[in-house]
Amino acid sequence: MNTYNVTLKYEDRKTGPEGRTIKIDASSIGGAIGKATREFVKSLDRKQRFDMNKGLKIEAVRVTTDKTEAPKEASREATGEP
Repeated sequence: MNTYNVTLKYEDRKTGPEGRTIKIDASSIGGAIGKATREFVKSLDRKQRFDMNKGLKIEAVRVTTDKTEAPKEASREATGEP
C-alpha cells in the first residue's frame, strides 16, 4: 500500500474557491483518487455537490518515505564536506 495526498478543489457559489487535501492509503493512484472523491462528496450538501459538478480539480501526489538519508550522507563524505 502506498500513501497519497489527494487535493480536491471546486468553485463555491458563495465563498469562492473551496477545497480539501485528504491523505489516503491505496494500492494505486486511481484507487486513491476514487476513495478521496467518495469521502469528499459525502461531506458536501446538495448545493455544494451541484457546484462541484460544474468543475472539480483533482491533484494527487504520492507520499514518499525518507529512505534516501543514508546516500546523502555518503555523498557528503565523498566530496569532503563536513
